[in-house]
Amino acid sequence: MKICMMTNTYLPHVGGVARSVSTFADEYLKQRHKVLVVAPEFEGKPLTKRAASIVERVAAIQNFNGSDFSVRLPLAATLSERIDNFQADILHAHHPFLLGDTALRVAATKNVPIIFTHHTRYEDYTHYVPFDSPALKEVAINLSTEFANLCDGVIAPSESIAALIKKRGVTSPIRVVPTGIDVKAFAAGDGACFRKKFKIPAKAFVVGHVGRLAPEKNLGYLARAAAIFVKQTPSARFLVIGGGPSEDAIKAAFAKLGVSERLILAGKHTGRALNDAYNAMDVFAFASFSETQGMVLAEAMAAGRPVVALNASGVREVMRHNKNGFMLRARATIKTFAAHLARLHAEPKLRRAFSQEARRTAENFSREHCAQLALAFYEDIRKATRRERLITQQNPLGAFLDRLGVEWNLIAKKVSVVAHAMVA
Repeated sequence: MKICMMTNTYLPHVGGVARSVSTFADEYLKQRHKVLVVAPEFEGKPLTKRAASIVERVAAIQNFNGSDFSVRLPLAATLSERIDNFQADILHAHHPFLLGDTALRVAATKNVPIIFTHHTRYEDYTHYVPFDSPALKEVAINLSTEFANLCDGVIAPSESIAALIKKRGVTSPIRVVPTGIDVKAFAAGDGACFRKKFKIPAKAFVVGHVGRLAPEKNLGYLARAAAIFVKQTPSARFLVIGGGPSEDAIKAAFAKLGVSERLILAGKHTGRALNDAYNAMDVFAFASFSETQGMVLAEAMAAGRPVVALNASGVREVMRHNKNGFMLRARATIKTFAAHLARLHAEPKLRRAFSQEARRTAENFSREHCAQLALAFYEDIRKATRRERLITQQNPLGAFLDRLGVEWNLIAKKVSVVAHAMVA
């Protein structure tokens, strides 16, 4: 199968969507499918030749509005010769705007079905756009819903998100497909090597976190809880993997309690270094409410790390309270979170039991299994749309009208959503 994926974030950007797209792309290639990823230009470490060979870059504005995102330029969506020649069997959009719009146009022009993965609760990210407001959050919700209904099928990364988008009005066929992880690679990381590199004592008790350091991740809460635990536990350290605008807030929480020297901000890591980082931890801590899938939780569990997290979408699909960690109620106090970190430190037998269950949990999220789920959905949607595509292929005028219909729907839906929000 020839699969064309269009995404507004991709490697070397470090984030959930970029990692999801690259994971699926790698696994599709391993299973002998052909892949083309269309993504904006992005500053950072060059990709390997193999990874770069499947990417078509479009011109983009770097570091949009002070973030680490790239935003493709409006005229950069012109169909390239490479996209024309690829002759995709299926289009897969990973965002409902910018290159998502482009994916809809390509699908209409090439008469191929289009799938959309609803990766994100977009209302949690409106602070990256000027003039953030409740009305803008409503626009984000409704735009993603309307976009989903223009697609032939929708992938939800978790049952929580599938239920949420159905409630919001998505009527296109929905299939739950988590982003897979390389279970064996995460299990094989060298934690001792990572600790040595960052001068973390071998006997230190390390609470770790991985992710973008951004406001939507509830990092102020997490940092304060970790700082309380570290203050109470002389051997403890807090290891943070990632980068972003919330780094100063994390530093401030530790400085306030006088434990800055036991905070390790190790920066962004991928590949083997990330595997090593997970294995350098004793416990993984997570407090985000904005996740559609707890991918980092599954990665930590693949490394055998028990988790302390708050009950939220994307988390509850991975966590088994009192089995592979502690899933605390959403409104748990910071002191309660810190107390559960302390309990895992004080009870090594419990920690080992959680670790064994965590490894078993991670097997359910293997990249091979998840890729098969996605490929099966692609085939189902191709079969479901075959008759309609044959009719379009045999009727040039109908194909032209379909393309006009796509353009009209893109404009009409957006105008309707914005107008409704303004009136509200």
